[in-house]
Amino acid sequence: MIDRTIIAALQAEARPFGGADDYEYLLDCIGDASIVLLGEATHGTREFYRLRAGITRRLIVEKGFDAVAVEADWPDALRVSRYVQHGGDDMAAEQALSGFKRFPQWMWRNHETVDLVNWLRLHNGHVASPARRAGFYGLDLYSLQQSMHAVIAYLQEADPAAAQRARERYSCIDHMADDPQRYGHATTFGMKEDCAREVVRQLTELTYQANVHLKLSGGQVPDELFYAQQNARVAQNAETYYRAMFMGRDESWNVRDSHMAETLEALREHIGQRTGKPGRIVVWAHNSHLGDARATEMGEHGQLNLGQLVRERYRPEDTFLLGFTTHTGTVTAATDWDGPAELKQVVASRPDSVERLLHEASVASGLPQLLLPLRGRDSMLARLPSRHLQRAIGVIYRPDTERHSHYFHADAARQFDALVHVDRSTALQPLERSALWRQDEVPETYPSGL
Repeated sequence: MIDRTIIAALQAEARPFGGADDYEYLLDCIGDASIVLLGEATHGTREFYRLRAGITRRLIVEKGFDAVAVEADWPDALRVSRYVQHGGDDMAAEQALSGFKRFPQWMWRNHETVDLVNWLRLHNGHVASPARRAGFYGLDLYSLQQSMHAVIAYLQEADPAAAQRARERYSCIDHMADDPQRYGHATTFGMKEDCAREVVRQLTELTYQANVHLKLSGGQVPDELFYAQQNARVAQNAETYYRAMFMGRDESWNVRDSHMAETLEALREHIGQRTGKPGRIVVWAHNSHLGDARATEMGEHGQLNLGQLVRERYRPEDTFLLGFTTHTGTVTAATDWDGPAELKQVVASRPDSVERLLHEASVASGLPQLLLPLRGRDSMLARLPSRHLQRAIGVIYRPDTERHSHYFHADAARQFDALVHVDRSTALQPLERSALWRQDEVPETYPSGL
């Protein structure tokens, strides 16, 4: 049974969240932080996207943030960035988002993202200087083949001889890059030569070119060269990632989140070259990437994450980590990897979870959405005698094995600077709905049948 004194303390600490005044309070908590990380407990909850979009708009308008960096592939997000910055060939947000073809499409091809992209383009239309237009960038590394091809395409225009060198380097892996897990398996078990040296050479060459521009062109790297350099970085780190997949989950996870941190730092520096000060970036990614890994059982097993790396590399006042949780509702997720998007019922949170504590505080305070400040406060969460379970629903949700599949022990007060709790959440609506995404077919008692 939950101690009611704990709930009373959390109720006293909680604040309503969602209205204009509530955003003002959060922005005060964020202060002068230039890297604001906005999490999510699932990859398929509408309220998480809407609230993050609301925070992002306020950060851009009121605090001068320069970019949104998301848990997505660099080439696909760059196409969106060109559109919102009034470049590229796309004529509508849905078209700009059409690069997101691989599973899980719904993470970015959804109605909430369309609204954000439309807002970014409208906002940038009122920004006089192109250098001050807010961009939209990807932090992830799954686009191995697409990124290699993007490097070659850039060089074909800029330096055909360099493009030929890139083709030769990437030929080591390109014929297997449409199925990079097959490449990782082949190299791990000695059936294929390791191509690491070749992808490193390509990144080194582009980095040299960028450094020449830094010295000779007023300290600025042209955008297109920077974008190509980032694609080369994706190729290098993706090659490492797919080899690491067969060494263990911790190794591949660490490669991925280290890549996110590298990309964020490179983007921040590149923006700073144009503006004269370090870029101000808001990051969207899952709680598992943004909640400091050192406060979780995964961290104890050797995993690190983006939130941890950001806290280690920057001053405390430069960063702010905001987590999001939910108690129950619906969610968009698949049952298996590469499966169709389904509308699923979220099982009520476990009695021994932080979500259940926040649910009880939500009910007691009458706040269906609440903000719990944590940084610099003697919060009740920080005073609890033991860690609680915390739920993580990614692109796959399996309610029948939820305790094993979706919960881990963590100290939320050390993971985050604040938490937003949405007590009953609703599923993100994909632009393309499968036959399994039907709003009229999810009974309230699914999957328990009670």
